[in-house]
Amino acid sequence: MRIATAGGLLLLLAACTGMPGAEYFGFGSAPPPPPPPAQPSQVGAGQVKVALILPLSAQGNAGATAQSMRNAAEMALAEFNNPDIQLLVKDDGGSGVGAQQAAQTALAEGAEIILGPLFAQSVSAAGQVARQRGIPCIAFSTDAGVAAPGVYLLSFLPESEVNRVVAHAATQGKRSFAALIPDNAYGTVVQAAFQQAVANHGGRVVVMERYPLDRGLMQASVQRVAQAARQVDAIFIPDGADSVVPITQALAASGATRKQLIGTGLWDAEPRLAAEPSVQGGWFAAPDPSGFRAFASRYRGRYGQDPARAATLAYDAVSLVAALVKTQGQARFAEATLTNPSGFAGIDGVFRFRQDGTNQRGLAVMRVTASGGQVVSPAPKALAAGGT
Repeated sequence: MRIATAGGLLLLLAACTGMPGAEYFGFGSAPPPPPPPAQPSQVGAGQVKVALILPLSAQGNAGATAQSMRNAAEMALAEFNNPDIQLLVKDDGGSGVGAQQAAQTALAEGAEIILGPLFAQSVSAAGQVARQRGIPCIAFSTDAGVAAPGVYLLSFLPESEVNRVVAHAATQGKRSFAALIPDNAYGTVVQAAFQQAVANHGGRVVVMERYPLDRGLMQASVQRVAQAARQVDAIFIPDGADSVVPITQALAASGATRKQLIGTGLWDAEPRLAAEPSVQGGWFAAPDPSGFRAFASRYRGRYGQDPARAATLAYDAVSLVAALVKTQGQARFAEATLTNPSGFAGIDGVFRFRQDGTNQRGLAVMRVTASGGQVVSPAPKALAAGGT
């Protein structure tokens, strides 16, 4: 870990991402993992009490992800040099009611800050309790709608990914865009972000289509974009492999994929996209993968299994809190400290919290190749004043 000061507070930590879009698509329907062995509800022996609220007893992948995040939090404590904090681990069961009760219990036990919860409804519930007491919350939801002053989101927000990839496209001379966007909650978020980003970078949206999730019904939308493809420089498809592969195959059949394809972090670490010729060469924004690879290696050495992708969120949150406790005294969790524009650096790159609770992150732009994502525009090492 490095800690430095330049023009105010600049903390460079050892540690971030939830699966982009996870808030909107859920964690899948995998069978629940076997129940983990009983674990202590308190970790560490420091003086500063910090709540960690996760859906540990939730079914399926949500519970497995929560357990991986708990492990990562404990790993951060172990790797930090003598942190003066004690984690109060609380299970919200994946519900708003559970999160409200967990937050109330943690605050009654003396928690000075809350890390988590993971899901939007839980963040809203816990955040309301925390704000009433003047206690900050660093949460893990990807839904910017639950951010608020004092309730900060550490996750990767779709809006940041869209802005980064559109900005890169603009620097490469792409000015006219088409878009094929899923007709769901995630699609609504990225559509608004896409329109704003294109306008901000002096481009224009020639055609935009929302397609239904039923693959058999999406062909009409795809064909309308294909017909307009001659007028555009790039085609935006912010979705996962289940939709992107058939869409790009249909576009390729019409010749439209001679245009530059761009997407969001949903393309990250998707082997089906890497194996699909019609997607190769496409751009998407994501954290530089080197940080997660190093983290995952240490995690495997400690726990004997791969971490969930969201595990770095918990690691970074605990590392950040430990560093603030060590360096900032009584102002450790003050608004001015948490929203300092110099920001912080974690496993997945630099980030800072805005006063409204959202964040800005430094992302790389990746290119889809047969061997995986390849960096074509590196993530910034620091965030520019007033932007990313």
